[in-house]
Amino acid sequence: MDLEEAFQTVGEFGPYQKRAVAVLVFAQVYMACQCMLIVLVGATPEYRIEKQDSDLSSQQEQLQHVIFTEDINTIVTEWFLIKQQAYKVSLAGSLFFAGLLVGNLVFGPLSDKIGRRPVYLTGLFFEVVFGYVTAMAPSYEVFAVSRLLVGLMNGGIGLVCFVLTQEYVGKSYWAMTGTLASMTFAVGIALFGALGYFIQPWRNLAMAANSSGVLLFLLSVTLPESPRWLYSQGRTEQAEEVLRYMALRNGNTAYQLMLQRVGLPKAGNRDNRDAGVLQLVIHPVLRQRTMVLMYVWYACSLVYYGLTLGASEMSGSRYINVAMYGLVELPAYPICIFLINKHWAGRRKSMAIFLCLAGSACLCTMFIPENAGTLINVTSLALVGKLMVSAAFNITYIYTSELYPTVVRNAGLGVCSMSCRVGGILAPFVPSMRALHTSMPFTVFCLSGLSAGCLGLLLPETLNKPAAETLDDLNSPTLGRVLESKPLLYEDNQLKSNHNN
Repeated sequence: MDLEEAFQTVGEFGPYQKRAVAVLVFAQVYMACQCMLIVLVGATPEYRIEKQDSDLSSQQEQLQHVIFTEDINTIVTEWFLIKQQAYKVSLAGSLFFAGLLVGNLVFGPLSDKIGRRPVYLTGLFFEVVFGYVTAMAPSYEVFAVSRLLVGLMNGGIGLVCFVLTQEYVGKSYWAMTGTLASMTFAVGIALFGALGYFIQPWRNLAMAANSSGVLLFLLSVTLPESPRWLYSQGRTEQAEEVLRYMALRNGNTAYQLMLQRVGLPKAGNRDNRDAGVLQLVIHPVLRQRTMVLMYVWYACSLVYYGLTLGASEMSGSRYINVAMYGLVELPAYPICIFLINKHWAGRRKSMAIFLCLAGSACLCTMFIPENAGTLINVTSLALVGKLMVSAAFNITYIYTSELYPTVVRNAGLGVCSMSCRVGGILAPFVPSMRALHTSMPFTVFCLSGLSAGCLGLLLPETLNKPAAETLDDLNSPTLGRVLESKPLLYEDNQLKSNHNN
């Protein structure tokens, strides 16, 4: 039997898989806290500088007379990161996202080569270690370096964790587990806002946010290797052992479970041994898919983070603002689950529609005056746009993992995530285009969303289609096409030719 038949026998989403996925979903809460940490521990409170009769000759003397009027403790108040030193807060945040970019690129191919489980556990272990270094950093320099290293590990295990939530279950549950992971990340952001409210000193907050990683690591040690990855590497016997163990824990009998012995020849194939980032360039089908997906990920990130910057500029408690940053995304995920499993919508059309709606919401903001009513105004339309692009982002994660074969799935996700980080880096610079015209930033977001939505239609639909395990599977007309209509036209022409003959 093939893998999908084996999962039917084992149980596509049995009690054991539910527990395993629950652990991996819990990891999203931990990673969300690490991503948002700088927002609260780097907050700048209100302050004033006491005037002195004599001129203060040095900056150090000026800092000695700084009075923080807000009763909070952050890295700003501890290391006086104000005035000329204020850039260091943003630098620490940038280092974290730089680490994410490198982690996406390095850990993805590595897990395709040596396995999901060892890469995930190693990355999680060191993220927890570096997280404690952040909480106990004796100086800003140590703090900044630790944030870079935490970002490196966070970006790596984030990809592997997402892939494992799908490779542990049957393909019909991929959309649900992928959506659940994205939803939990948004919940993690909201929970971090609440955590920051109750735990004020920044070192205690960093310690509390990181301590959940210890429990997560202990739970993750019991997780098995991905049976899909084992099978794709020709390690069929080990894949069968994992599947039999899953069946036993699910209460099913699978003593006669035998996978097709196609893994060994495929594993000996040079293309499969060398599968990785290079294959995304030299393989014609993967190259075209990667080019389209990289732009879609870039546009999603640019619109998402650009709208977030506008929507998060609200007065009031910073803790409530952080919570709202996560909660505003939640309605998008049930909509995703409903649409992407319908034959009339699917992955491709749903992603394209949400991207176009996000672009359209940005377009509408250009026609709304700033002093508009409370129901329909620039802020509400921007939040609608963020809701739409959040849905598109979630579908893009699921869709991308289904478009790549197992042997290069993490490599593909890593390259696409790298493109995503580039969009996130550029997003803060877009608002400065207001100097050219007040509507220019929303014009950029509008064009990005609409163009990405249209370009995404070039990709094939994956709903109810078999998942590709190796590069050889891409030679199938069903799995290998890039344009949806090409194989159908080819088959029609072949039928007509045979009929005429």
